[in-house]
Amino acid sequence: VTELPEEEMPLYYGAAQALLLPSRYEGFGLPALEAMAAGCPVVAANASALPKVTGEAALLVPPDDLAAWSQAVLRLLRDDRLREALVEKGRERASRYTWDACATRTLAVYRRVLEKSSSRG
Repeated sequence: VTELPEEEMPLYYGAAQALLLPSRYEGFGLPALEAMAAGCPVVAANASALPKVTGEAALLVPPDDLAAWSQAVLRLLRDDRLREALVEKGRERASRYTWDACATRTLAVYRRVLEKSSSRG
């Protein structure tokens, strides 16, 4: 498998009809967020971190249910309103996940741990 250059990924996501992400063990769901930020609707497994990351901005299906995947993809390709709604919701959802927000939350966790540590000692 050839890896695509990271800087070109928004072009591929933007040109795609959808991102299909049948992952059972997704650590965070970055591909889903990248696709949503680029205006690509997402069909993802309702497993691991994906439901929490995508919220209502993606169609979620069981990872091993081929019939459900087929139905979700066909629905997405045939229903322009659904597709447009998912693109809009996806962009809004992806905009919540910024590196600044991540750094702020991480710093808050470190501060809480340090406060608890110093109050015990």
